Amino acid sequence: MRKLVIQILCTGALLAQMLVGFAHASTVYEGETDGGALIKIEVPEAWNGGLVIYNHGFDLGAIVPSPPSLGPLSALQLSQGYAVAASSYRQNAWALYKTKNDLLNLVDVFKEEFAEPSEIYLHGFSLGGIVTAQGIEANLGNVVGAYPACGAMAGSRSWDGAIDARLIYDAICKDVTGAFIPGGGTGLPERFTESDFTETDLALAAQACFGILAPPAFRTPDQASRLQRFLDVTQLPENFVLTDLGFAVFGLSDLIYDKKKLNGKQGMGNIGVTYNDPEIDNEIERVATHPGGKNRHTKNFTPSGKVRDVKIISTHTSGDGLVIVEQQQPYRDSVPAENITVAVVNESVETHCGFYPAELTAGWESLRAWVATDIQPSVAAIQGTCQFLEANFGGGPCRYDPSFVIPNMDGRVPPR
Repeated sequence: MRKLVIQILCTGALLAQMLVGFAHASTVYEGETDGGALIKIEVPEAWNGGLVIYNHGFDLGAIVPSPPSLGPLSALQLSQGYAVAASSYRQNAWALYKTKNDLLNLVDVFKEEFAEPSEIYLHGFSLGGIVTAQGIEANLGNVVGAYPACGAMAGSRSWDGAIDARLIYDAICKDVTGAFIPGGGTGLPERFTESDFTETDLALAAQACFGILAPPAFRTPDQASRLQRFLDVTQLPENFVLTDLGFAVFGLSDLIYDKKKLNGKQGMGNIGVTYNDPEIDNEIERVATHPGGKNRHTKNFTPSGKVRDVKIISTHTSGDGLVIVEQQQPYRDSVPAENITVAVVNESVETHCGFYPAELTAGWESLRAWVATDIQPSVAAIQGTCQFLEANFGGGPCRYDPSFVIPNMDGRVPPR
C-alpha cells in the first residue's frame, strides 16, 4: 500500500540518554473506540491526575492495525506523573474531518476506564499539530496547555501551497518527455489506483523534468534550468521537492475524492493567483473551487483562534520545506498574544520536525512552568531552558532564535 508517512526526526538515542532513570510502574490500556480508532493509554502508579494526549502525524497509507505511539516525550511525562494517551485516526492522510470525534472518544474511554482528568495537555507534530489546534477548540474537558510542534497550523490553507506546487510542476514540465503526471488540480484523476500511478512513477517523472534523482553535475542544462525555476516560484528547498510533490499528487487526490472528505468537490483552487512569473501566470491551469467543497474544506479544519484560557507553545524548524514555518503566522495572529508563544529553531540544514531532544524537552518544560506559574515564557526563556537541559543532560545543541521573524504566509503561498 502506498504510504507517505511524516516521521518525527528527533534522535531517539539522545532522547533516551536524557530520560535515563525515568522508569516507572504503570497501567497500560489498549483498545478501540466506537468510531473504530485504535487507542493506547498509559497511567503511572503515582498518577497526578493530569492527562497528556499525543497526536500523531500524516499517514497516506492504510490505517495500521496496531496501537498508536505515545510520542517521544512520553517516558518523561509518565515519570512526572501524567497519564499519556493517543488515538489513531479513523481516516488516513488529512484526517481532520474526524479527528475531533477521535479525540472526544479517546477522552470518553479514559474517563470510563480510569477517571476524569484534572487537566489535559495536547501535543503533536506536523498533522498532529493542527489536530492539537482542533482539540483546543473542541470540548474535551479542562485543557490547560498545548504543545504543537512543526504543525500545519494554517489548517486547510496548507492545501493552497499543495495545489500550487502541483500546477506549477505541470506548467514547467508539460512538454518534457516522460515528465507527465495525470490529474492536474485534483492531484490524480478520479478512481486512480496504486497500480495506475505509483511513487516510483512520480520520482521518474520528476527525474525526467528536473534530474532530481541525479547529482547536480549529472543534470542536463535544461533539467537544471527547469528545477531552478520550480524552486524560485515555489520557494521550496531542493531536498523537499519529491516529498512535496508526493503530498500534492497523492495527498491532494485522497482529500478530493474520499467520499467522507470532499467527495469529488474541488475544495481549493488558484483562480486569480499571481505567481510572479509571467510565463507561468499565463500558462498555468486555472482551477475553480466548488463553493460547497470550499466550505467543507475550510471547516475541516481552519483554526478560529478561540482558545479560551489554554496556554500554547508552538515550535517550528526554520527551514521546513513540507510544513513551512510561515504556517505559524496566521495561527499566531488568530490567537490572543497572551495565549501563545511561537518559538523557531534556526537550522542550517532544512528539516521537517528536526528538533534535538533538548529543544523538544525545553518546549514541554516551558509549557508546564507557564501553566504552573501563569508567567508566559519568551523565546529567549525557552532557549535558556534548553541550554540548561543540554548542560545537565545533553541532547543539544539548542537553536531557538529570539530574533527570528516569522515571515507572512502570503509571501510564500499567494492568497486567493
